Amino acid sequence: MSDFHTELETRLCRYAAIDSQSDADSPSAPSTACQYDILHLLKSELEEMGAADVTLTDYGTVLATIPGTAPGPTVGFLAHVDTAPQFNATGVKPRVIKGYNGGAISFPDAPDLSLSPDEFPYLAQKIGHDIVTASGTTLLGADDKAGVAILMTAARHLLATPEINRPTLRLAFTPDEEIGRGVDSRLPKDLGVDFAYTFDGGAVGEIEYETFSADGATVTVTGVSIHPGYATGKLVNAIHLAAKIIDTLPQATQTPETTAGREGFIHATDMTGGSSEMRIKFILRDFERDGLAAKGALLQQVCAAVAATEPRARITCTITPQYRNMRYWLEKDMTPVELACDAARSLGITPVSVPIRGGTDGSRLTEMGVPCPNLFTGMQNIHGPLEWISVQDMGIATQLMLALAEKSAQ
Repeated sequence: MSDFHTELETRLCRYAAIDSQSDADSPSAPSTACQYDILHLLKSELEEMGAADVTLTDYGTVLATIPGTAPGPTVGFLAHVDTAPQFNATGVKPRVIKGYNGGAISFPDAPDLSLSPDEFPYLAQKIGHDIVTASGTTLLGADDKAGVAILMTAARHLLATPEINRPTLRLAFTPDEEIGRGVDSRLPKDLGVDFAYTFDGGAVGEIEYETFSADGATVTVTGVSIHPGYATGKLVNAIHLAAKIIDTLPQATQTPETTAGREGFIHATDMTGGSSEMRIKFILRDFERDGLAAKGALLQQVCAAVAATEPRARITCTITPQYRNMRYWLEKDMTPVELACDAARSLGITPVSVPIRGGTDGSRLTEMGVPCPNLFTGMQNIHGPLEWISVQDMGIATQLMLALAEKSAQ
């Protein structure tokens, strides 16, 4: 195993064991105090390896500089420290399966769980690799602690090898990416780069410059509460009305499980409350502006139609913009994408660009004037207990970052 592989494995396991789950319901920034545990660690590690301008901002982003040794544009590299709130991320126990033999992988804390190459063909390509998973009851957090480990490993190598030609490089480790709040309005100025890359992608070769456009929606249903024994003709049950809204929305189309490729969706993520008031949270996704607007309009129309059936109830639907397809801006100047593709080819990797059925910090950064495509790390099956990553894939991603640094020098 190369030095990079050993370092990447050690870093990923160290970072993944730190609870840093974000919380969309929290108004603070970062949304959870536990994210500071890894942010403070990264700040200390960057200082120890000799990075310049190491800062932890008051909005919870760690910034650092790798001084340039050659002229060229200032290039940024980003990864996010938070893990997804959709699944348990407390008590992560990373484990490494050395020299994967091609069979199904079992999980010590979940005996009925199985990660099989028959179900996940990408795993079948990794025979002989060192595979990192969690223990079965949590996600791993390779999204995006693999990206964190890649940036830190490449940074350590660059700082220790000043003879490598590179322009000034800037690193950023952001919180709250998973809840769409990773890019503070001050970050573009504080980062101070000509363009940037997020290492937050999947299979080797993926160089992505197109994401969903995204809105969030909150529907609040307020009924009429009264003692059920005396409710005749008076009670308006908010649960029933909320159920009507869900039932009226498309079920065979426009949901995540019925869409693929460039199709968008309306996804109900949470439903909370009781008979007097219910709250339903949705995420709306589409690759095109018109499609996203149409999904918001459909949700509002459904809410209005259900409200019309019960005038004593009050139903509100609030739609909040989240991020927009980075393609809208990158297609006007593909230089960062082309540079990444050239760097990949120099390593013998065939670039693959497919639309991301999600978003990244790069979506917001690009919209805010910092072109920022997304690059692979190797992470697979993210946001659930079957999450895994190949250490060797992470090694290739690290080499890609180093190649990008060199190719950016003029």
